[in-house]
Amino acid sequence: MKQYYGMSRSGNLAEAIQGLRNPQFIMLLSNDTQFEEHVAALEKAFPGVPSIGCIGMCYLTDVVEHGVGVIAYSDGVTAAANVLENVSTMPVKYIKRLEQDIQTVGGSGRDTVCIDFCAGNDACVLTTIHTVLQRRGISLVGGTGDQGKVSANGRVYPDAVAYGVVRNQTGRVKTYKENIYHQLGNYRFIASDTDRANYILGALNGKSAKQVYKDILHVTDEEILTRTFQNPFGKINGDDTCIISIKEVQGNALACFRQVNDSDVLILLELGDYQAITRNTIQQICQDFPRRSAIFSVNCLFRYKLFSEHNYMQTYLRDMAALGCHAGFVGYGEHYNNRFVNQSMTCVVFE
Repeated sequence: MKQYYGMSRSGNLAEAIQGLRNPQFIMLLSNDTQFEEHVAALEKAFPGVPSIGCIGMCYLTDVVEHGVGVIAYSDGVTAAANVLENVSTMPVKYIKRLEQDIQTVGGSGRDTVCIDFCAGNDACVLTTIHTVLQRRGISLVGGTGDQGKVSANGRVYPDAVAYGVVRNQTGRVKTYKENIYHQLGNYRFIASDTDRANYILGALNGKSAKQVYKDILHVTDEEILTRTFQNPFGKINGDDTCIISIKEVQGNALACFRQVNDSDVLILLELGDYQAITRNTIQQICQDFPRRSAIFSVNCLFRYKLFSEHNYMQTYLRDMAALGCHAGFVGYGEHYNNRFVNQSMTCVVFE
């Protein structure tokens, strides 16, 4: 199989797709002013080709912040694309679409992956999708787009998740999740006074969540939003930790970028040696896949900001490019199987 990447910093879709021939699956990363226009034009250029899209930044060896990018697969791919609608209330209502698409594409966890772009309510959406994927052992990689809308097969949908079921006819697929944080001290908190709908974390061990965070890290209210780059929270999920970024201060509470529930067990994290960690990820991928056709990744917006502030983003993308054809997008939250995480990187590698 082959992976195509094209982009236009000015938002010219014709420029982004000028080298694309006979695609079998397409992903569109557009901007908030041209999204609908790009969705329609892409369908006109490649009618009937399965496609998904969202509003977000894309990258190959550098990041395109406000233009348009297209990532596509050809020469050995079977794919289907669709949406689950009403994700804020009842995404399970449309689950038969995913079941049918998996049946149509065929394949198994060895050679098939699900890629999704979501408009919100990610944790519920991933749980819903996982009920179908786990029966086939199929992994999922994806992320959250901007402006609460996505596209599939030439149509824009609000309050939905767009997905593509992609089968590699020429080899294996495997997904990865990279965490550049580790536990800080022995802090362990029980969350309470949460507002699930608005991702509010009110209290930790019965005390104001904001005050607990400030007291441990010795920061002011104004410094909390930048300190989350170095010290997010972590939710213990079996033998894994899901990263929880802080979005803003609300009174004595903290608004987060993912849902926190009463009685969730949280820890405090600190930034590790991210350059060494990314090198280890690259080495692991090379070990698992001596030959690689494509790598598609989702990097968190906060990772992009952190790496940029440390003048590491260009180096990171160049290092990933050494793997072969690596492309992806910057999301507002990352998806890995049934897990919704922040400040992470998830990716799928195609043999």
